[in-house]
Amino acid sequence: MADTLNHRSLKVLVIEDDNEMARFIEKVLADAGHDVECARDGAAGLARARAADFDALVVDRMLPEKDGLTLIREFRDAGGTTPALFLSALADVQNKVQGLQAGAEDYLGKPFVPAELAARVEALGRRQAGEPQVTSLKAGDLEMNLLTRKVTRAGKKIDLQPREFRLLEYLMRHAGQVVTRTMLLEKVWDYNFDPQTNVIDVHVSRLRSKIDKEFSEPLLQTVRGAGYRLQG
Repeated sequence: MADTLNHRSLKVLVIEDDNEMARFIEKVLADAGHDVECARDGAAGLARARAADFDALVVDRMLPEKDGLTLIREFRDAGGTTPALFLSALADVQNKVQGLQAGAEDYLGKPFVPAELAARVEALGRRQAGEPQVTSLKAGDLEMNLLTRKVTRAGKKIDLQPREFRLLEYLMRHAGQVVTRTMLLEKVWDYNFDPQTNVIDVHVSRLRSKIDKEFSEPLLQTVRGAGYRLQG
């Protein structure tokens, strides 16, 4: 079941002091159909975030006037609820944890894949809109019941291990979108493995053998240099 909000135009505030990077982020999000506004320092960004209704904030960590962590903490302390994504070159696990503890909902390191930034911002937009409770997912003839944890393809039951189920659930929630290894590491493995590990490839291979092997049309695709995509 593709999310009906995937293509909803969002109002996004980008707080980034590097002009070239700000223009690039703005282009990425504008090309994805969103309305983007930019602020060039932390103080101006905080003031703008408080003054207007945005669907998502994209915030650099290292900003003049007021750093990103302080900006988000003060925004949350003042009652601001707009979901925020840190976009920063400070991208090790410790810095990501600091960003999430400061009040951001997501964290993406630089350099980044444009499609991943767009996907993460759209996920923030769904959160802001109040995504309805989903009890089942569907991608082509592949179906998943989240209550009974039953998975079938063309009516045939597919038995999955808990991690395989979680991996497939994430892929189905993002059906038709490119999902990067970083996204899977964060959302399915909760940073519990080194980014260079092959654990993701191993699990994707096992999952592919279960959902595609006996069917003529493969659903789980590898997107070279980007990640994976489950056909919707």
